[in-house]
Amino acid sequence: MSSLVAIRPPQRGLPRSEVPHLRDFSREQLAAWVAEHLGGPAYRADQIFEWLHRHRVTTFDAMTNLARADREALAARSALAPLGVDLVLRSTDGTRKLRLRTSDGEAIECVLIPNEGRGFTLCISSMVGCSLTCRFCATATLGFVRNLSTWEIVDQVYRAQTLLEEDGRGMEYAPRLTNLVLMGMGEPLHNFNQVQRALEILTDPKGPGIAGRRITVSTAGLVPGIERFAREGLAHDVGLAVSLNATTDAVRDEVMPINTRWNISELLDAVRDLPQPKRRLITFEYVLLDQVNDSPDDARRLAKLLRGIDGQVNAIPFNPHPGAPYRRPSPARVASFMDACRRHGLRVHLRTPRGDDIGAACGQLARQEQASR
Repeated sequence: MSSLVAIRPPQRGLPRSEVPHLRDFSREQLAAWVAEHLGGPAYRADQIFEWLHRHRVTTFDAMTNLARADREALAARSALAPLGVDLVLRSTDGTRKLRLRTSDGEAIECVLIPNEGRGFTLCISSMVGCSLTCRFCATATLGFVRNLSTWEIVDQVYRAQTLLEEDGRGMEYAPRLTNLVLMGMGEPLHNFNQVQRALEILTDPKGPGIAGRRITVSTAGLVPGIERFAREGLAHDVGLAVSLNATTDAVRDEVMPINTRWNISELLDAVRDLPQPKRRLITFEYVLLDQVNDSPDDARRLAKLLRGIDGQVNAIPFNPHPGAPYRRPSPARVASFMDACRRHGLRVHLRTPRGDDIGAACGQLARQEQASR
């Protein structure tokens, strides 16, 4: 049994500042704040919201349809600075990892992954480090510094969109962001309030207007968070991916100590209670660890566990990182597991490692100091 605790407390809370960051507000909250601090016609708040989230401006002077006095008042009473971009790493397979810097000096990472067609999926983070202690994940080695604020989650999307626009200058068909997955650093459902507000902003038609069907939130099995995900309506708006990674409690306790709080049965009961919109499958992430969870018997147990759930399995060969106690299975062993899953009736997809040469693949985000490429 691992000596790792199931859930760690943060080292500190969200940064406090004298003035609010405007991208922390939903459109409704921004309207209330503008009415109190700026006044003017009701549409003023929508103008500001569109500058913040559709045009992604980083200075108040860029809000050109606001009077100078209003821009000066905003500058005096609020903040707008974006995340800093420390580093952009480029993989041979087209994946790009961004290391971003928060206003209090913390580094976080997000990853742009090219889709098979035109467009990119962005994997974003919800914490500095992680509150959980999954043993296959490099992020867990960082400890849990703090949650990310709403604006820090949202601005990862805007820094990535800006990078794609810069890369696409002069191209007939510029690269674009088509999907979002909250599968980066941190457990999103353990930072529920900030994640929920960020999703409200990112799907707002007056802002980015990203369709909820193109957004997926990942969880390592935080059962109260899954129950809240259902209760507060997110299950109708965005997709859910559950990181399962074992077919027995004994193995999952060791690989993912959160299982000692909510075991496989409790986790799957919570998943079965989720409302499922039509054509929306629950995704089960399954990291294949050599000689640990990748046998034909595991495939058989997995099919039995997921019986009755309208879902699909993403099989992910383990992505190595320094100090990890696991190995990636051989291609033959991966193929054998996949064949066994299909024989038992599972919808299963093999996720090819992307960006593992720059430490950007699933489970590798650990803020390594690397040279830009």
